[in-house]
Amino acid sequence: MDAFKDRVAVITGGAGGIGTALAHAFTARGAKVVLADLDEAALARATDALAATGAQAHAVRADVTKLDSVRALADAAVRRFGAVHIVCNNAGVATFGEISTATHRDWEYTMSVNFWGVVHGVEVFVPRLLLQGGGGHIVNTASMAGLVGMQWLGIYSASKFAVVGLTEALHRELKPRGIGVSVLCPMIVATNINENSVRMRPTELRNERDETPLPAADAMKGGTIAPEEVARRVVRGVERGDLYILTHPEQREFLRRRAAKLDAMFEEGTW
Repeated sequence: MDAFKDRVAVITGGAGGIGTALAHAFTARGAKVVLADLDEAALARATDALAATGAQAHAVRADVTKLDSVRALADAAVRRFGAVHIVCNNAGVATFGEISTATHRDWEYTMSVNFWGVVHGVEVFVPRLLLQGGGGHIVNTASMAGLVGMQWLGIYSASKFAVVGLTEALHRELKPRGIGVSVLCPMIVATNINENSVRMRPTELRNERDETPLPAADAMKGGTIAPEEVARRVVRGVERGDLYILTHPEQREFLRRRAAKLDAMFEEGTW
């Protein structure tokens, strides 16, 4: 069975960046897509652009931090296309700054989107996929910062490490039942996540941290790639059933160094 042809994919954070690129990559392979986002104007632009290519795309305004909103998203997708086969829990926000200066609201907001948004997607869609009995695939968007803790990204890293752990466990659980599970861990991608993270933050959760300029992408290590390249790798990862979907060759050395530090703790005399 083709992983995409005539399948239905739901993509949160679908109004731009990686989410929109995923939608174009999936529809190019014959899938139908449901894009979910809080930004209705950007959502309309994204679905219009897909429709212009002849793709079948549907937009649903959804707040992934609210379980009822994700349930409504699932219901809307089924009403429109009859089923859901691929779920990309992709919505996320960037949070920069030192842990020592973080407010409780910084933690709450970041975890509510980056972690609980994925939890809600899993909670709502996995039982439906199992009930359908036709396989399917879950893609949870984490980050390289979910594999290696990074300075200035402590809160963000915590949220993304949680997504990686959840996904690894879910992969073990669902693989024997014919459902693929992948965790997408990109480094720097040419999106507007920094600006959108501040712009879309709920008014009641805004604080002085929002006035702090965010680091430029080129201030961080690693090259910048296009969302379309990320989407290409996701398509390949879904087809192969990969657990980890990585995006940059630079990641290999970071991960090797982390593994070496862990391995060194087993050397004689260390214990």
